[in-house]
Amino acid sequence: MKVQKLAQPAAIKVLEPWGTVAGLEGASTVQLSGLQKVIPGKEDIDTGIFACSAGSYRRSVKQAEIMHFLDGNGSFTPDGEETLTFTPGDTFFFAADTEGTWVMETPMRKLYVIFDAS
Repeated sequence: MKVQKLAQPAAIKVLEPWGTVAGLEGASTVQLSGLQKVIPGKEDIDTGIFACSAGSYRRSVKQAEIMHFLDGNGSFTPDGEETLTFTPGDTFFFAADTEGTWVMETPMRKLYVIFDAS
């Protein structure tokens, strides 16, 4: 199938538990969940829905990423750069090897595509 539809991703109630990530010093552990979609023939592209609880943690993704926020409020501060805030409807584009700090003021949900940009 050349086209896959992800109907109403903001309204999907059940996501798979993806574990936790340690919060920054003094912050609580952040709960992760999601729904991964596989593109036949392009299994090296990671795409789907990602959600997490409120909290803060370091970004660990090494590939390029495009994300569109469906729910939540917060910010991302790339190392050595200014803080970018997000609300539902915003889209971020990350170059490969972008490191920095996430701060989710409320639980966050996004659509994402992670890919090798080399």
